[in-house]
Amino acid sequence: MNLTAAGLLATAISLWLLITVAVWYVGPWMKRQPLATALSAPLWLHAGRHIALQVFSAQRFGFTIPDRLAREIAWGDVAGAALALTALWLLRCRSRAALALIWLFVVESAVDLANAALMGSREMAFDSAHAVTWLILTFYAPALWVSLALLVWQLVVRQSEGVTAAPSLPAEIGP
Repeated sequence: MNLTAAGLLATAISLWLLITVAVWYVGPWMKRQPLATALSAPLWLHAGRHIALQVFSAQRFGFTIPDRLAREIAWGDVAGAALALTALWLLRCRSRAALALIWLFVVESAVDLANAALMGSREMAFDSAHAVTWLILTFYAPALWVSLALLVWQLVVRQSEGVTAAPSLPAEIGP
């Protein structure tokens, strides 16, 4: 099996796995939570998108993508992480601005992830991806897409709700 086929197969399996987890477990959990808590869970996954800065290290050690694309990937994800973290702070403070910022985050993230996927495909990124880069492409990127879909679902289905309740910790973790 060539590297691109293996990468695409791993990505498809990850999407299938993550969608199943989202439908069976995460979605039902989100329905039972206050809106701020439901939105916080997928945002935390995006708060770690600064991991994309590793693309510069990956380039040095054999990941063959152009510098321009590496910059787009890295800084698009850093912007997404910053927006996610800011939205989490606003949710925690029960700010009405949180929902508007989350919609901005959704748009930025969809554009950024789609651009990275299209450009990575054009540059045949799977042909030289390995180690952490391969895991990011085949597992973390699909997780970001699924969590983005969960955010949009909650924003649309629960648009009449506000974020008056602060995000809560699960009973097992809380005081």
